[in-house]
Amino acid sequence: MTLMKKYEFTNETVTTFSGTVLHRIKALVDIGDDVKAGDLGGFIEKETNLSHEGDAWVSGNARVRGDAHVYGNAEVFGNAHVFGNARVFGNAHVFGNAWVYGNARVFGNAHVYGKAWVYGTAHVYGNAEVSGDSRIYGDAWVYGNARVYDDAFVYGKAWVYGNAHVYGNAWVSGNAEVYDNARVYDDAFVYGNARVYDDARVYGDAQVYDNARVRGNISRTQPQEIQTEAAAEKTIGLSL
Repeated sequence: MTLMKKYEFTNETVTTFSGTVLHRIKALVDIGDDVKAGDLGGFIEKETNLSHEGDAWVSGNARVRGDAHVYGNAEVFGNAHVFGNARVFGNAHVFGNAWVYGNARVFGNAHVYGKAWVYGTAHVYGNAEVSGDSRIYGDAWVYGNARVYDDAFVYGKAWVYGNAHVYGNAWVSGNAEVYDNARVYDDAFVYGNARVYDDARVYGDAQVYDNARVRGNISRTQPQEIQTEAAAEKTIGLSL
């Protein structure tokens, strides 16, 4: 059975700095609720970049190239770039000036936007949102209803999930996990095997690392470095 094509290449092209030619696409049929037959889309290098199945679409000045693949009902729009071996699928949206590349995966109902970058083998999924100038990379996972924004970095094998927020200039790395309703922000740094959870707030210049477990508030007005579980226990439930 021959698969019906939902788009075609137009004569409009752009060439990347590396010399790759991308082609603007045009819808051949109605796609989803918003794209009508004849509507122009964004730019892709080849048909394997955008599935002809489902309602997946690339629009605006968005660019998909290399071995990247957009499928399911995912949308890439604005000035977003998806390249390398990246995958964007499910109902995910990548837009604004965001970049998704390497072997990164963005799926579920996740949104990546602003000037955020997701790369390496990072995963962003569920209802997670990554925005601002944030960076998610390495083997990091951001999922659930988590939010990472501003200039925050999540990398290594760190996980941010649940309803957690990481923002400001905060960094979460190593095997650290931030979850539940926790907030990590300002210039805080959570790393090693640390866990920040419950309604914890880690901020200011605070550092939480090694095997620390924190569910209270840590800031520059408290001891700045929380290294062990025993030390962390002393801070649990503190209100600043």
